[in-house]
Amino acid sequence: MRQIIRHFTDDDLYKFTMCCAVIENFPRTQARYRFIDRNNTVYPAGFADELRRQIELLDSVVITDEEIAFMKRKCSYIPNWFYSFLKGFRYDSRLVTVGQDEAGHLAVQFEGCWTDTILLEVKVLAIISELYYIMTGQCSGFDYPAYYDKSRLKAERLIGGGCSFSDFGTRRRASFKAQETAVRAMSECNGSAPGSGRFVGTSNVYLAMKYDLTPIGTMAHEWICAIAGMYGPLMANYLAMKTWAQTYRGALGTFLYDTYGWDIFSLNFSEDYANMFKGLRVDSGDNRHELELILDKYRSLNIDPRSKQIIFSNGLDVDEALSIQEYAIDKCIPSYGIGTHFTNDFDGVRPMNIVIKLTDVKITESWPFFSPTCKLSEDEGKYSGDKSTVDLFKKILHPDSRG
Repeated sequence: MRQIIRHFTDDDLYKFTMCCAVIENFPRTQARYRFIDRNNTVYPAGFADELRRQIELLDSVVITDEEIAFMKRKCSYIPNWFYSFLKGFRYDSRLVTVGQDEAGHLAVQFEGCWTDTILLEVKVLAIISELYYIMTGQCSGFDYPAYYDKSRLKAERLIGGGCSFSDFGTRRRASFKAQETAVRAMSECNGSAPGSGRFVGTSNVYLAMKYDLTPIGTMAHEWICAIAGMYGPLMANYLAMKTWAQTYRGALGTFLYDTYGWDIFSLNFSEDYANMFKGLRVDSGDNRHELELILDKYRSLNIDPRSKQIIFSNGLDVDEALSIQEYAIDKCIPSYGIGTHFTNDFDGVRPMNIVIKLTDVKITESWPFFSPTCKLSEDEGKYSGDKSTVDLFKKILHPDSRG
């Protein structure tokens, strides 16, 4: 079978920006990750063996001079020393454990230095998703010319509705070709489709390079979860903002606030950080309710929310983005990150609902134990972590609910 991941920057920008911040702030931290299939999918026989082979093929994938030159041109906020690190970086498949039980369910885990494991997540998820459609034979029905037309229609509607939007769909794409087809169609709409909206770019750095777009992204929940595992969840958002601001000095200023819900984030969101960060990303909960909480917080700090960018990325499709745009346009600077709906929307094909989440950390390799962590967010269905850790974090964050 062909190699699925062939380009080093066929990855989301936020993995590189977080990796840089990890090296600068937590260079000795150790991390564990676990694969979660929310659909409890039964994978074809032999899936784990082929997945393991595909992950081993990553060991030969290295960054090119062309990729480095593009990132230096488009990502000026990343310090030059980080590119020296990337030139020497090699994936290590020995950090990944893959298994499949008799029923066909898949198990994947990573463990190692955070600087080494952080660049595995998106690539392994993209491999799992594409490999599933290959091994089940569904990929033979993918009609890419029709997918181009479908993607272009989505872009035309969003542009016509005044939306600024980006592709966030690398992790659960149907295939690399599906994501490329969508990005190409949408980029070709810029300047030709009527309307005040714009396709801003893609989270996928390689495709941004190929189509001369802006790579989009800042951080994932992983950043806050790891800090919470090391130092506790009460001040995790504050410490995450502090270290991020020290690393990027005001650039990449969109903060993902929902890791432990709005209430604790609001207490951590001081006036200085509210002014410093250019906006927030809504990734769970009711989009309109979350927006109203954000608006009220900015107003309480005497900050005009109309000067702040709010990125909505909570499982959006075109209809929901257009609806939010109408609701939010006079209240803030709204924009939209749309993932699976852009890159895995073939007729008759069910998108995968898979994630890989950081589950345990230890501050340095010399510590004798790992500390568990979890993600709570505003949707219980998006919680990650074992039940005992989730319960512990909920008790810490919501002491009034203790029985």
